[in-house]
Amino acid sequence: MTKLPSKSSPFLLNRRGFMAGSAAFIGAPAIAQSVAEADTTEIEAEVSQTVRRNISSFRSLDWRPYFSNLRKGAVLVDIDSRALHYWSEDGETYKLYPSSVPLTEDLTRRGRTSVVRKVEGPSWRPTPSMKKRNPEWPDFVGPGPDNPLGTHALYLSWTYYRIHGTHDTRKIGRRSSNGCIGLFNEHIEELFAMTKVGTQVLLI
Repeated sequence: MTKLPSKSSPFLLNRRGFMAGSAAFIGAPAIAQSVAEADTTEIEAEVSQTVRRNISSFRSLDWRPYFSNLRKGAVLVDIDSRALHYWSEDGETYKLYPSSVPLTEDLTRRGRTSVVRKVEGPSWRPTPSMKKRNPEWPDFVGPGPDNPLGTHALYLSWTYYRIHGTHDTRKIGRRSSNGCIGLFNEHIEELFAMTKVGTQVLLI
């Protein structure tokens, strides 16, 4: 585990510029990523007054309208409701979690994918193109409170897209990400334990 910097660390001071700079990136569509960059993801923007919570359509759902079976379990992400639904393979376990979703339609992807990798204590690296635009951003953020992926990450078959935790709990229930789906760290930890590589994922 990477040792976390102290509050007086220069990294934390530089991180302010790093996080502030990410706000300018919100409106831009995700840029294609090469296989060599597969361990990176877009940074989430700081929460502002322009994003709002939505709990009006947060409700339980049945899996049958969305999946033909529950082989390896199933995850449904409802972008409009800002909710993530999980059903176990045997149908005995159902979970409903509030989530953060992409900030704009340009950053939103819908359709079928699957979990291809599970990482506890994920690290984050900017892509070369992100680093070129924002040279002040750190080259690497290890596990810890400054990591935009939180404590756990489920990597999807779509490049750039993850279901992951967040240390910034204000983002949950809001349009606040650059493409990924965020959960409270305690919820992603629970989901992480239940999902498998191959778990079905549908974003609607």
